[in-house]
Amino acid sequence: MLEYTRLYVGQHQSLDRLVQQLLQFEYRRVDEVVDPGDVALRGGVLDLFPATFESPLRVELDGGRVASIRSFNPKTLDTLDRHTMVVILPRRVHTKLSIEVPFEAFVDLQEGDYVVHVDHGIGRYVERTMIAGGGGPQEALVLEYADGDRLYVPIDQLHLVQKYVAFGARAPALHKLGGTGWERAKTKAYIGAWTYAKALLDLQAKRLALPGFACAKDHAWQREFEAAFPYRETPDQLAATSEVKRSMEEPRPMDRVLLGDVGYGKTEVAIRAAFKAVMSHQQAAVLVPTTILAWQHYRTFTKRMQGFPLQVEMLTRFQSEADQRRIAQDVASGRCDVVIGTHRLLSGDIRFKDLGLLIVDEEQRFGVRDKERLKQWRTQLDVLTLSATPIPRTLYLALVGARDLSLLATPPENRHPIETQVVEDREASMRRWILKELDRKGQVYVIHNRVRTIHQTAERISRLVPEARVGTAHGQMDERELEDVMMAFMEGTIDVLVTTTIIESGIDIPNANTLIVRDAQAFGLADLYQLRGRVGRFDRKAYAYLVVSKDPVLSAEARKRLEAMAEHTALGSGFKIAMEDLKLRGAGNLLGVEQSGHVSAVGFDLYCRLLREAVHRVRQGAGAASHAELMAEVR
Repeated sequence: MLEYTRLYVGQHQSLDRLVQQLLQFEYRRVDEVVDPGDVALRGGVLDLFPATFESPLRVELDGGRVASIRSFNPKTLDTLDRHTMVVILPRRVHTKLSIEVPFEAFVDLQEGDYVVHVDHGIGRYVERTMIAGGGGPQEALVLEYADGDRLYVPIDQLHLVQKYVAFGARAPALHKLGGTGWERAKTKAYIGAWTYAKALLDLQAKRLALPGFACAKDHAWQREFEAAFPYRETPDQLAATSEVKRSMEEPRPMDRVLLGDVGYGKTEVAIRAAFKAVMSHQQAAVLVPTTILAWQHYRTFTKRMQGFPLQVEMLTRFQSEADQRRIAQDVASGRCDVVIGTHRLLSGDIRFKDLGLLIVDEEQRFGVRDKERLKQWRTQLDVLTLSATPIPRTLYLALVGARDLSLLATPPENRHPIETQVVEDREASMRRWILKELDRKGQVYVIHNRVRTIHQTAERISRLVPEARVGTAHGQMDERELEDVMMAFMEGTIDVLVTTTIIESGIDIPNANTLIVRDAQAFGLADLYQLRGRVGRFDRKAYAYLVVSKDPVLSAEARKRLEAMAEHTALGSGFKIAMEDLKLRGAGNLLGVEQSGHVSAVGFDLYCRLLREAVHRVRQGAGAASHAELMAEVR
């Protein structure tokens, strides 16, 4: 069976033959594409939803040739991106992918872009041209290498070429055709990837040897509880739930990371895991970085578990001493089944009767001491870590098998892309945006990340829009005062909340669907993405206005960040944002400084393919290898 198929603009193609190929890949033929794995054919137009893409594709033919390839919003049919070439994989992969198969789904080359050829290294894309071939003239890419040498790559070998992506602003050096530099770079990168994979798998092997508690198979109540979920689960939610529960049923401590784009349903997976732990007579704890997020989760867990004989509590330093003592006693005696709290849960006076599952939300926001405590817990009980900071899909695929990862990449039903604009700071515009949201009975976030002047901004908005009830929230407020403000906003008695980035961690307010970020050029890309995720979480159209001062002197990086936010508005675009963020910040934080150097040497896509090969090799029990053996692996 073929491992993949590729489509590119200008390709001679039979749609009937292509549909047959997709059916062999276990795609479903339908009238209208809705879910990953769907394919629909109407005349000279093919719609398909590749299993590894965030949105469906429309392929249009003209005279037997592919005229265009574009991803689109299935609800509105609006074009999201146009593509030069796409690689389609099966929903399930039955064979080990060759390193010649690109992981990135799209190849969108512009004149002057750096590219990586698997056999020849880093070059520069010049143009497309026609060359003579055995079957007559055929199209080819022209790549320029060191000393002005040119390489002609026939379109049928396009899978050997990938756009060069690395991290940082430094342009790569072009390789010399026929030289030894590229082979050395590939070998070093593979050795580095092999070392990294071995370290990850050694940690996993140590954990496998530890004793743990095996949860029972699903109780009848588990099925009843999951059936009570008021929304239709995405395929990814169902798959992740199954993976988490399967790990919990194994007789070793689970340490699984649940990666999901903002608003893609991580909390529901966590709730089902907590319910399963309780059904096996274990306690579950949910650790969150802020009091506001603890309250949000407490409300969600309590509402979902209503009607079942479970006791859910919230524990933070904000509560009265009497309440904290009572909850601590209930936790110690086992009367409390699920406790949700901040780092207060890690205090020495908190003792669990039988803790079986720890759910950690946004672990990167905890301090060093807290993380050290969590390391100890990981060797003793099941741990599920939730992260809304996406990593590139290519790296996710490379790490599968080296870590326990579950991915949520499918948007929930009825979710709309967030309309994002980069705009100048004008009072008339600010008033218009706020009134537009108020007219539809909605609420507004205004992000002002300077505590010293936040009240002045709130007063300015009150004068500008006297019709609005304006509140203020920031991290230096007294906790009781902060909670009162946030509760007022949640309950709708505040229309406009002027706030710092304190709201970027998981606050879900369905009625707040306009976001205004002041001095947007000062924010990092990941911060902007997380903030934008606070709106558009349900079925109402949402708007994000990234406001810059009237006469801004923007750095090149700031301009790129804002352009990336305006460009990547499609549902599930977190993975593209992650790539852009890594380009700007570097891969040192993600992979370590040494591996970051290897990424720069061979490009991110090829590095990820080498890493996946290395993971496979180490898992097969291969010991240390010589340079010659590793080189053979690369080839």
